[in-house]
Parts: sequence; structure tokens; C-alpha cells
Amino acid sequence: MENQETETLARIHEQVSQNPVVLYMKGTPQMPSCGFSSRTAEALVQTGEKFAFVNVLADPMIFEFLPKYQDWPTFPQLYIGGELQGGCDITLELAESGELKKMMADANAQATQDA
Repeated sequence: MENQETETLARIHEQVSQNPVVLYMKGTPQMPSCGFSSRTAEALVQTGEKFAFVNVLADPMIFEFLPKYQDWPTFPQLYIGGELQGGCDITLELAESGELKKMMADANAQATQDA
């Protein structure tokens, strides 16, 4: 079991590092499986910025071990520029203030420069 945890946490780290914006959610942006994931994904879509997502329901190991990655117990989880931003409430607050679009645009631009 410990091996699975180590491998899964390494995979999560890789996803967070390689994607400027990544949302861990229940379902997909097109077919969310919970209200919190739905509202969070919609806020990201509304920015017009690109983002990656991982359906935690389709990957039981990520579902189990993601809460340990940054000690955040719930889904969804939004990472921008490798940093955990938070879940639904925080994402919606960032969207309302206009910060979300700026943060996503900055992270995407930085990734393009680094490529």
C-alpha cells in the first residue's frame, strides 16, 4: 500500500508541475458529478483560460491520496502555478474578484515562456 501511495503522490506532483492550471474534480467540466466540482469548473471555463483537469472518480488512487498531497481533505482542488489555491469557495471568491482569470493567465503565460 505504501508503494501505491508513493507512486500516486509522485504522479500528482508531476500533474501539478506540468500543468499551469489543474483542477482535481469529481467528474469532468462537461459532466461534473457534484455541485462543488460543477461550480468550480464553470468558474474556470468562464475565464476563457485553458486548464487541465483530473477526474478523481476515474482514478481511485488519486481519489484516495490527493487529500494527503497538500493536506486538503475535500474535492475539488485547484492548483495554479504548482500552488494549491483551494476548493470551490475560494475559487468562486477569486473568480468574483477577477483574480482567478489573472492568476490563470499569468500561469499559462509563464508555462509558455518556460516551454
